[in-house]
Amino acid sequence: MSQISYYTKEGLKKLKDELHDMKAVQRPAISVQIGEARDKGDLSENAEYDAAKEAQGLLEMKISKLETILSNARLIDDTDIDASKVFILSTATIKNVANGMQMTYTLVAENEANLKAGKISIDSPFGKGLLGKSVGEIADIHTPNGSMQFEIIEITR
Repeated sequence: MSQISYYTKEGLKKLKDELHDMKAVQRPAISVQIGEARDKGDLSENAEYDAAKEAQGLLEMKISKLETILSNARLIDDTDIDASKVFILSTATIKNVANGMQMTYTLVAENEANLKAGKISIDSPFGKGLLGKSVGEIADIHTPNGSMQFEIIEITR
C-alpha cells in the first residue's frame, strides 16, 4: 500500500525535474560508462565495469522510487484556504510570548519542509501547535525542552 503525499506546485515540479534529470542525463551517462568499460576487455576483473553496473542499479532504484512517489503525489489546492486560521500553506507570523521574538513560517507538507527557507512541516510539533489557530490566539508548542507559547500575530496565504 502506497502513501499519498501532498505537494505544492513548486515541490511537485522539483520532483518531476529530478526524475527527468535521472532519466535524460544520468541514465545515458551511465550507459556510456558501461560501454566504455566493456570495450576494455575481460569483464570478470574489470572494476570500472562493476562500478558502472552498480551505479546503474542504484540509479534505476532511485528512478523507480521517485516514480512511485510521483504516482501517489497530490497537488495542494491553495485557492480555498481560509486565511483566518493557520492551515497548510498558510504563512504565520508568530511571537514568542517569553522573549517577544517574532518569526514567520509557512506550513507545508512534511516532504517540503525546509527551515532555512522558513517552511515547517505540519507534522512537526511546531506545525501541529500552530494548526487551526487564529490571529491573537496563543499556541502551546511542546518541544523536547518543554512547552513554549507563541502568539499568532498575522496569517497570510
